Amino acid sequence: MNSSEKLTIEKTPLNDLLILKPKIFGDERGWFFESFNANEFAALTGQRENFVQDNHSMSKMGILRGLHYQTKHVQAKLVRVVNGVVFDVAVDLRKESSSFGKWFGIHLSAENKLQLWIPKGFAHGFLVLSEYAEFLYKTTDYYDPQSEVSLRWNDPTIGIQWPLGAIQNNPILSSKDSAGLFWDQIPKF
Repeated sequence: MNSSEKLTIEKTPLNDLLILKPKIFGDERGWFFESFNANEFAALTGQRENFVQDNHSMSKMGILRGLHYQTKHVQAKLVRVVNGVVFDVAVDLRKESSSFGKWFGIHLSAENKLQLWIPKGFAHGFLVLSEYAEFLYKTTDYYDPQSEVSLRWNDPTIGIQWPLGAIQNNPILSSKDSAGLFWDQIPKF
């Protein structure tokens, strides 16, 4: 089986931000797919990443996490959902990028099995749209709370169109995210 049979890559409007679509092998017994293969990832993206940490979170409907990034120990992330549905968002913070200051959002779910590759230099967050969601992400560097920044989820300069209707436009935020910084206050890359 060649790599094009197991994984395809779709570009997004933001530079280097990619959607990974695994090939699902299924029959009456169930299904199987490779959630990560370093050789395929490198062949299709041109990047060979060293993932050092895997994270698994569970959140209830209406929880909005983010938009997070680190200024030191900068992380790239490969994210996916294994239970439920989220609206996942990445914001390009790289000054030299033609998509600097732009955002991209996508529904990730256990059903669609899509993954999002978020390169270094992006802020990232998600809103849970199902009763609960389990979110997995691989990172290329370790969590560093001293250098973590939270970009305000509803910053008017960025203008993210979150699908808030199901929760009456009132997401549930951590205290850290409630105190998130505005676009003109955050450090950029």
